[in-house]
Amino acid sequence: MRAFACPVCDSFVAFEADHCTECQTALGLHLPSRNMLALDEGAALHAGSRWIRCNQHRTLACNWLTPEAQDPGSPAGHRGRCLAGSLIRREPPADDTLAREKLIPTTVALRRLVFQLADIGLPIEPYWHVDGGLAFDLLSSRSTGEKVIIGHARGVITIDVVESLDDYRESLRVRLGEPYRTMLGHFRHEVGHYYQNVLVETGTGADTYLEECRRLFGDERAGYSEAIDRHYTLGAPAGWEATFISEYATMHPWEDFAECFAHYLHIADTMDTAREAGMVLHADRVRFNAPRDIVALECYDDEPIERMLFDWKWMSLFFNRVNTAMGKNPLYPFEIPEPVVQKLGFVHKVIRDTARRR
Repeated sequence: MRAFACPVCDSFVAFEADHCTECQTALGLHLPSRNMLALDEGAALHAGSRWIRCNQHRTLACNWLTPEAQDPGSPAGHRGRCLAGSLIRREPPADDTLAREKLIPTTVALRRLVFQLADIGLPIEPYWHVDGGLAFDLLSSRSTGEKVIIGHARGVITIDVVESLDDYRESLRVRLGEPYRTMLGHFRHEVGHYYQNVLVETGTGADTYLEECRRLFGDERAGYSEAIDRHYTLGAPAGWEATFISEYATMHPWEDFAECFAHYLHIADTMDTAREAGMVLHADRVRFNAPRDIVALECYDDEPIERMLFDWKWMSLFFNRVNTAMGKNPLYPFEIPEPVVQKLGFVHKVIRDTARRR
């Protein structure tokens, strides 16, 4: 994640901040420029256009800006929302105060996702702009009593906002035997399904990518319902660690791709955050044998996935030690075997090719 600076005093500004804690200037995040803009009476001028606060600033603590001149094609009820907010197709009603409270941290994770997707150059086509476009149903299983299944179908990603509760999410993580489970992780996994569909299976690159995707991940035409039943009855096959990033990835080729896509976003964003913080592993200053200084590159677009993962190996070693020093689980409790390197390389290629074409 990019490190933001106050445009007035140049102090550090957090991703979720709506003002500078040093000089108290009102701020808003301007997605096209990836910068914080100073606001004057709730508005800012950028490149000749006037930008105003998202109308969810107070209700959902959204600090993003939106063009004052709204897209007339956006849903009437969503006009005045920023891009991330406009992708929300369904949400708890205003009188469901419990669910609305959990919607706030859920939308923070959504905005982090949308920022990263825009930053790496992936297309973000809203559901109200094209058929099968990206949409989010952010629902609550706790307040309505209805079962909410996290998943993706025809561009619509469904998320249970109850997962923003640490105790609830952690209980599921332990019960399902998962080493990692976060709200942002859910968003990254599910959007992987969306991009597999629009970039690999049906998009302009399908002729180029589909055969290789099936070779690496398996044939996505295999029965999905049967795969679910098999996975939850028998579990992951013995020795899965040699070819998959997680047990869940073994269930079906779609899940394997989505898990690798999510891990690619995890790795890329964490490395970007470290670089923006000025972190460097100095080989001559550590007690163990390090091959060279490790400095995250500003851009890995023209680098093979092996270069990115080599840097990540050493950086994640540090992050894991920091977490365990605080009595927490390792930050990245995963091993990346060679077959997964190849799968991540495919994700890397699809993302970079797509960004270049755009």
